[in-house]
Amino acid sequence: MRKVMYNQFGDESVLEVVEQAVPSIQNDQLLIRVKAVSINPLDWKVYGGDMKLMSGTGFPKSVGIDFSGSVDQVGSAVSRFKTGDAVIGVLDVFKGGALADYIVVKETDIAPKPANLSFEQAAALPLTGLSALQIIDQLAAVGPNQDVLINGASGGVGLFAVQLAKKRGARVTAVVSTQGVAEVTKWGADNVVDYTRQPIRSLAQRFDAVIDLSTRLSFTDARPLMKSRAVFVSTLPSPLTLLYSAINNLFSGQKLKVLIVKPTVDGLNTLAHLAEHDLQIVLNKTYSLANIREAYRESRRGKVMGKSVIVLD
Repeated sequence: MRKVMYNQFGDESVLEVVEQAVPSIQNDQLLIRVKAVSINPLDWKVYGGDMKLMSGTGFPKSVGIDFSGSVDQVGSAVSRFKTGDAVIGVLDVFKGGALADYIVVKETDIAPKPANLSFEQAAALPLTGLSALQIIDQLAAVGPNQDVLINGASGGVGLFAVQLAKKRGARVTAVVSTQGVAEVTKWGADNVVDYTRQPIRSLAQRFDAVIDLSTRLSFTDARPLMKSRAVFVSTLPSPLTLLYSAINNLFSGQKLKVLIVKPTVDGLNTLAHLAEHDLQIVLNKTYSLANIREAYRESRRGKVMGKSVIVLD
C-alpha cells in the first residue's frame, strides 16, 4: 500500500509516497480503507518542525489527521461497526498517519459517515468541525445574544465556527479577505469585515468573544476589541502562549484560552448529526495522492475558502 512519510523536518519537499505492507489488526481494532484525507494547517506545522514538543523528534513520521473511508476488517472485540461501513475519523493530531491506503484505528477514533455526504465532503468534517465545537461550546462558551468576532473566518475551522456560533444564538462578525466576503455571508455571519479595506483594530464594537483563526492577531492586540470579561481564543498552542494564558487568567477579567484539539466519539457523532441536517460543508479543491506536495504547498499559501482534501484512488 501507499503511505506518505518524511524523514526530516522541512517544507513540502520532505514528503514522500512510499510502499508499505498493509497493517494487521488486533482484536480491538479495525482496518480502514481510506477514501479521502483532509488538509489541515496543523499538518505543515508538524512536518515543518514547529510542534516538536508535541510530535517528538523521532523519524520516520507520517502525515494526515482526519479522514473518511470504509471498514475493511473488524477485530473480534469490535461491536459498533462491521465490514463495509462508511466512516469518518481522527487520528492522533500530532502523529497523523491517515495519508495511506489503509490505516488501523479503534472504535473510539471513528463515527458513521453522514449518508448525505460524499467521502470527499466527509473527510473535510472531523478535525476542523471538532475544533469549532470545542472553541464555540467550551473555550468561548458562546451563548444567546453574545457578540462574537471570528478573525480568519473563511477557512476550514471558520466555516464551522460561524455556523455553530449562529446556532448558539450569537451575533457574529466575520473578518475575511475580499475573496471570503460572499462565503461567510452565506454561512450566516451578521456582519463581515474585509480586512483589506478596514483594519480589524479600527473596529469600534466590543465583543464577548474574539476568536483568532488566522494566528496573526495577538491577545495584546485583541484586548481593545474585548469587553471587560471577554474571552480571546488562540489556535496557536505554543508553549509560550500556554504559559502566558495560565498567568494572565489568574489576574485579568479578559481571558486567554488556547485550542488544543481533543477528539471524542461524542464530538464526531454530534458533527455527523449536524451535517445530516443543515451544517454546510464547502470543498475548495481536491487532489490526488500523486500531487501531495502541490496540495500542501497551495494550502500553506492561504486564501483557501473552506476545506481542501486529498482523494486516494
